[in-house]
Amino acid sequence: MEYHVPIMFAQCIEGLNIKPNGIYVDATFGGGGHSRGILDHLTTGKLIAFDQDEDAQVNIIDDERFIFVHHNFKYLKNFLKYHGYEQVDGILADLGVSSHHFDAEERGFSYRFDSELDMRMNRENPFSAKDVLNKYELKELTRIFKEYGELTNAYKLAQLIVLYRNSTQIKTTGDLFEAIKEATPKNNEYKLYSKLFQALRIEVNKELEVLERFLVQATKTLKTGGRFAIITFHSLEDRMVKNFFRTGKISGEVEKDFYGNAQTPFKLITKKPLEAEKDELEKNSRARSAKLRIVEKI
Repeated sequence: MEYHVPIMFAQCIEGLNIKPNGIYVDATFGGGGHSRGILDHLTTGKLIAFDQDEDAQVNIIDDERFIFVHHNFKYLKNFLKYHGYEQVDGILADLGVSSHHFDAEERGFSYRFDSELDMRMNRENPFSAKDVLNKYELKELTRIFKEYGELTNAYKLAQLIVLYRNSTQIKTTGDLFEAIKEATPKNNEYKLYSKLFQALRIEVNKELEVLERFLVQATKTLKTGGRFAIITFHSLEDRMVKNFFRTGKISGEVEKDFYGNAQTPFKLITKKPLEAEKDELEKNSRARSAKLRIVEKI
């Protein structure tokens, strides 16, 4: 089984406008699909790829133009500097969870398996989904379910989890489903499970905080005229990226100069996000919620 099918491959490669001698970053290496596409367009250029997951190392590309960084992309600026690069010509990030993670039962990312609730992208991190469910107070559980899962019954779910764990630790997917069965709709349970797992995963990996740090650093390291392409998969991260690309600020607040002109570090290459085309969706259903946004540094 393929580790991960690169989403909107052609659109990403075209959108980066790759220079053969340029310096590029693949912030989410995964199975290396996008990285190989970038390398195919380089001659004397370099590609620096980041991935915090040790499993991704089996896909490392044996190429003198390729540098692999086994760390989270929130350390982008530090590791670029370590390898001798102050600025780059293009940055690509696919923020989706890889097919490998969803299909690896022991990683606990999918509600399809009755597995241990893990969800750590970096397994050196001691904090897992089990810790969230068994240690967070009612108020905190409610907050992450509401904010990160956008669940309308967040408080009720949190109440049931706290009640259940008073007598039994929540260790597996089955334990979690048993805990919340009273608040689970009979004919639409998978929608709730999907949102709940999203909320837990975001909290465990601090995904939104990491994304904010990455966006700020990427803007500083990108050369004038350089391209920045990001694929998002849910509304929370897409809203952040949209705001940042339009205004240079996570809040989306427009800063104006003395003459009232909007100040932004980017020119929008995609006015609206690109989405996977029909033929890609037929081959890879996981691309259905993907949105690709591309900007150019000005």
